[in-house]
Amino acid sequence: MNQIIAVALGGAFGAVFRFLIATGIYQWLGRGFPYGTLTVNIIGSFLLGLMTEALLLQRVALSMEYRSAILIGLFGSLTTFSTFSLDTLYLIEQGQISKASLNIVLNVFVCILAVWIGLAITKTLFLYADGSLPLMGGHYPYALLVINFLGAFLIACVSAILLTKTNLALACSTSISVILIAIFITLSSLYLVLYFVEQGHTFESHFKAMTISLISNIIFCSIALWMGRLISKQI
Repeated sequence: MNQIIAVALGGAFGAVFRFLIATGIYQWLGRGFPYGTLTVNIIGSFLLGLMTEALLLQRVALSMEYRSAILIGLFGSLTTFSTFSLDTLYLIEQGQISKASLNIVLNVFVCILAVWIGLAITKTLFLYADGSLPLMGGHYPYALLVINFLGAFLIACVSAILLTKTNLALACSTSISVILIAIFITLSSLYLVLYFVEQGHTFESHFKAMTISLISNIIFCSIALWMGRLISKQI
């Protein structure tokens, strides 16, 4: 029952994110092509590949409920095969065979490529010393910090572009940005804490190493968020 509840909660967040991203993309690029569905499928596929390697191979000690909430609930509801199928069918019915074929190719091959890239990045990061370096008697999880950096950068780019291209009030767009930043930094910091717990670290015995890692995470995520917003302004 707990696993079902976890999947439901993760699915709720994923569905909301899919709606916001797809809606923003369609407002920006129009509905001449299923850009919104394609975008969420590519983003979800990349994040799924990035996180699967860490979670399923137990790099971080997450219970099955949390893993299900992230991999099945969040990323499962963020991506959508059914909407992709419906969009393709509509294009065929409208006689736009070339667009329908392009939509199939992009959703299948680009999404597979995105998953592969995510998996390859994580595997490469964990090759050396299992993704961590010695620091003050503890560990410095550089691999997880890089993963958090990539996640923050992707979120910053997508959210900044959508908030810039959509007709949202300044106060509303600013509030959404602040909320997203706060949520990601909080969750990524908790993710690191779980890693330290799995490694047998405690604040009493490894205070300096844990503090440096958590501060590094905040700094790296902040830099990624700033870079993402900076790049979005050039698009």
